[in-house]
Amino acid sequence: MRGIFVTGTDTAVGKSVVTGLLAKYLLEKGYRVVTQKWIQTGSRVCADINLHLKIMGKNKDEIRKHLGDMCPYIFSLPASAHLAAQAENKRICAAKIKKSFKSLSSSFDFVIVEGLGGALVPFNKKRLVIDIAKELDLPVLVVAQNKLGAINQTLMTIEVLSNRKMKISGILFNNRKGEKELILKDNPDIVRKLTKQKILGILPWDKRPDSLYKKFLPIARRIIA
Repeated sequence: MRGIFVTGTDTAVGKSVVTGLLAKYLLEKGYRVVTQKWIQTGSRVCADINLHLKIMGKNKDEIRKHLGDMCPYIFSLPASAHLAAQAENKRICAAKIKKSFKSLSSSFDFVIVEGLGGALVPFNKKRLVIDIAKELDLPVLVVAQNKLGAINQTLMTIEVLSNRKMKISGILFNNRKGEKELILKDNPDIVRKLTKQKILGILPWDKRPDSLYKKFLPIARRIIA
């Protein structure tokens, strides 16, 4: 089994789409692959898992017995995990999350975990979600929205991961629609020079799923390599 943790430089940077696209690629390569969202907030269902499945071309019936492990915690409040849990008088247990990951690991070749927001999201008043990924020894794929401000956000994310001595698979830049071309080209270049990290690729903005997937293929190959 292999696993990877997909984190972002911020919320709403494209983690869910990238997670789904990577899972689709691995499926087409013949692997048994599953996605996981440890803590879903802002919904009564695991919306991110539903998006992964849609991109993968799968339905819930195919993996119904694994759904509980795929999304161990769901909270309605659209907020940080600790606050969403607090609003429902519930406690998020790291042991439960790790147990669910290990359960999926025993049934699949790849487990792709989509994180929450950026790298430093708390799930209680003492611990961060990234701590669980560290304890599971998961390599981290960083998704950065390619826009004005991405340099600072990406550098801080890499510094956080490096200070925790986590394995970094690389950085994927996800272009924002309407951003200036000069900025889109410069951000990955300066981040690579400053961090010495692998830039896995730049995903162009494209609302057509099939076209987007074709553009993602070379990036997927670099991630798995």
